[in-house]
Amino acid sequence: MIEKEAGWEVCGEAVEGRNAVVLAEKLKPDVVVLDVGMPELNGLDAARQIKRALPKTEVLIFTGEESDQLIHEVFATGARSYILKSDLGQHLVAAIRALGQHKHYFTNHISEVVFARYMDGESGAGKGKTEGLTPREREIVQLVGEGKSNKETGALLGISTKTVETHRATTMRKLRLDSFADLVRYAIRNKIIAA
Repeated sequence: MIEKEAGWEVCGEAVEGRNAVVLAEKLKPDVVVLDVGMPELNGLDAARQIKRALPKTEVLIFTGEESDQLIHEVFATGARSYILKSDLGQHLVAAIRALGQHKHYFTNHISEVVFARYMDGESGAGKGKTEGLTPREREIVQLVGEGKSNKETGALLGISTKTVETHRATTMRKLRLDSFADLVRYAIRNKIIAA
């Protein structure tokens, strides 16, 4: 769909979030399109890293989930558009065109949610349910929640197994979780990993 648009070029594709960040930093695209449910680094955390490294690159996030909380978390990453997977065919090209001009793009439902938050006196840029976690802790929650061992997680992140264990323990203490199963449920409930 994107490649059919005159003057547009898909310069890279990634299956998981960590690779998406690396490709974005290397290729410096005008617009990045991310799925929330990407493995190894979810779309929200990938968007945060891309926006931090490339502030002029616009980010569109899509998902199959329709959640007011998730909408606010998406925009807190710096992304300027959120589209449901069911609406991609109808809105993707228009959203990318708007983002190419550094404008937000909202579907009607998203506009209603953002406006309701504004009317309630909240900017929508507040922190989501993972507000007490550092980016590294969110990465570890995702990788552990996806079934990676501490050793595998450390290798992926370039840190020691002991450091992974420390982050994991700190995260569980911050979140007041008692078990690994609680951590996985937390990750699913807060869209850190796909169910």
